[in-house]
Amino acid sequence: MDLVHALQEPLKNALGQATAKVMAEHLDLHTVGDLLHHYPRRYAERGELTRLSDLPLDEHVTVVAQVASARVLKFNAGRGQRLEVTITDGSGQLQLVFFGRGIHKPHKDLLPGTRAMFAGKVSVFNHKMQLAHPAYELLRADGESAAEAVDSWAGALIPIYPATAKLESWKIAKSIDAVLPSAREALDPLPPALREGRGLIPLPEALLKIHRPHAKADVATARDRLKWDEAFVLQVALARRRFADSQLPAVARTPRPDGLLDAFDAKLPFELTDGQRRVTTEIFTDLATEHPMHRLLQGEVGSGKTMVALRAMLAVVDAGGQAAMLAPTEVLAQQHHRSITEMMGELAEGGMLGGCEHATKVTLLTGSMGAAARRQALLDLVTGEAGIVIGTHALIEDKVQFHDLGLVVVDEQHRFGVEQRDALRGKGKQPPHLLVMTATPIPRTVAMTVFGDLETSVLDQLPAGRSPISSHVVPAQDKPHFLARAWERVREEVENGHQAYVVCPRIGDDEDEKEAGAKRGKKKSAADEAAEAEKRPPLAVLDVAEQLARGPLRGLRVEVLHGRMQPDDKDAVMRRFAAGETHVLVATTVIEVGVNVPNATAMVIMDADRFGVSQLHQLRGRVGRGSAPGLCLLVTEMPEASPARARLNAVAATLDGFELSRIDLEQRREGDVLGQAQSGVRSSLRMLAVIDDEEIIAAAREEATAVVSRDPDLEHLPELRMTLDALLDEEREQYLDKG
Repeated sequence: MDLVHALQEPLKNALGQATAKVMAEHLDLHTVGDLLHHYPRRYAERGELTRLSDLPLDEHVTVVAQVASARVLKFNAGRGQRLEVTITDGSGQLQLVFFGRGIHKPHKDLLPGTRAMFAGKVSVFNHKMQLAHPAYELLRADGESAAEAVDSWAGALIPIYPATAKLESWKIAKSIDAVLPSAREALDPLPPALREGRGLIPLPEALLKIHRPHAKADVATARDRLKWDEAFVLQVALARRRFADSQLPAVARTPRPDGLLDAFDAKLPFELTDGQRRVTTEIFTDLATEHPMHRLLQGEVGSGKTMVALRAMLAVVDAGGQAAMLAPTEVLAQQHHRSITEMMGELAEGGMLGGCEHATKVTLLTGSMGAAARRQALLDLVTGEAGIVIGTHALIEDKVQFHDLGLVVVDEQHRFGVEQRDALRGKGKQPPHLLVMTATPIPRTVAMTVFGDLETSVLDQLPAGRSPISSHVVPAQDKPHFLARAWERVREEVENGHQAYVVCPRIGDDEDEKEAGAKRGKKKSAADEAAEAEKRPPLAVLDVAEQLARGPLRGLRVEVLHGRMQPDDKDAVMRRFAAGETHVLVATTVIEVGVNVPNATAMVIMDADRFGVSQLHQLRGRVGRGSAPGLCLLVTEMPEASPARARLNAVAATLDGFELSRIDLEQRREGDVLGQAQSGVRSSLRMLAVIDDEEIIAAAREEATAVVSRDPDLEHLPELRMTLDALLDEEREQYLDKG
């Protein structure tokens, strides 16, 4: 058998059609190699029980525990019955619930004292953690009947695999047993000198030890090796990308003295911060070289990134080129266009009467523009009349032609796919320089993985005149009077001449209802229904706005803003809010990025537990942008002890985005960090923890850069090349370094 093919064999050949179908649909595993790289999440020692107190809510878990008690309860006037089983790990307890006809078998099996593995989704019912209708596998005593249950775990360590409701951990373990012999034929991607130099075990041995360890030391040596594989293969992909980029030609852009940039700087009413100066030097040095700049500019919310980007754009216009800024939404593109024309004043009036001699034209191009305005914008671009263009994805369409595109600034990179970034690159006569801006602070290791092809600049100080923001969690369920006080605080801000945002997770129009209805149309298990009764839908903009206008904020001017409004309506709402005509704006996360109304000082985030950490941080950055201090209130109904509350407390406790991004990473799955949600591509990181393994990632990056500079095509490392090809087809390789 060809070496490569042992691991490329489809699972349906190895395990049969039915199992393979479930693995493909629910775990995205398709080949023997995929399954061998589906590592245990942890190991239970036979005789050792899982800590029940640490279980995460809403996740599918597998626990090893002992039955403490079981009882059958009747409900519905005796027509329905349910089985309640309490299991224990010696310290905590967990309730299992079975309904209807499904109670007979577990009632017979789960007698007090029985040990078993249980798998199900953790939910909360009546303020207690529970698993509804869990699957289970009995772990019998060491008698004759134990043979089947314990057979598949030869060692003392029981591997617990990431599982799903359709495929429990113990079934995955049996499938692994079937394909484990193929591990001996795994191709080793690490160059031998690297592997020996770092004292790492060969790959086949690592795969055997990770799945069937005899002792904890086996797991440790296997993990060390497998982490290196992931870090190294990923860094080689990124190093090759950087190498290819460094070979591309670009036009060097140096601003001419006494040009547009100097004229702009002369009008600035404030000094640039040291950070802005430092970052500008880095960017201008890149722009002056004959290879395209690839730089990531990360800065806290409100650290003045737009100013840095604008000065880079002006420098390129001075050098005879054009600059394009891509924004993720129309609201944001319009906002950028407005603030940049305001910042530039008469310098943005090129070709108009009254424009000054250095002036250029700043053009807006979005998908919803009228035909005449769009025709004019396209003409300005192709003739070079417009030095700066600001737009949405509409800028990437085939019809859009530039006179001489020299710089592309991408705002909020995580909302843009790779294809878009590359399509825009193709618009220049030669590849344009690229500056990516993000207000989501990224820990260094993630920058090395997700944005591995970009040099990084960090703006870490806020401009003078920015005010501190105080944040508080409002536990609406435990302390309803806190919520009443929150609305009083909003009124006080308005009485003092300021404005406020109220943010909700949902819009609340018919579309929402239709989607919910479509989901409701699917057949539900008893467990789903029990969980659903517990969870009300997230609060909606339209409902909340109406309740506030009729109730606690009666008499104030309240308006709504959300993504399904017509662009003109959105713009009108934003203009009224910016002009101070509206007191309170009730919105979805469309205001998350780039909305700049210095007079808005308060923000109330409803159902704050439904937002991610970095999203809350972004939202909060919309207040405190002027001279008055900002206030952010995080409203939640989650109980005190829940992980969601812990997350909100963390956000309230610090304004440091880097600290929060670290917390966020620790709480989320590694796959999400690599933008899996945006790309739909499975993350290749299974073992590597981006935060904890900083040293490995940094070392792997150095090794990879050295390997690629010696041998860019990996001609002398065929195994590494094959591993890379299998892991990263073209799109995947680009996706990984784009985030």
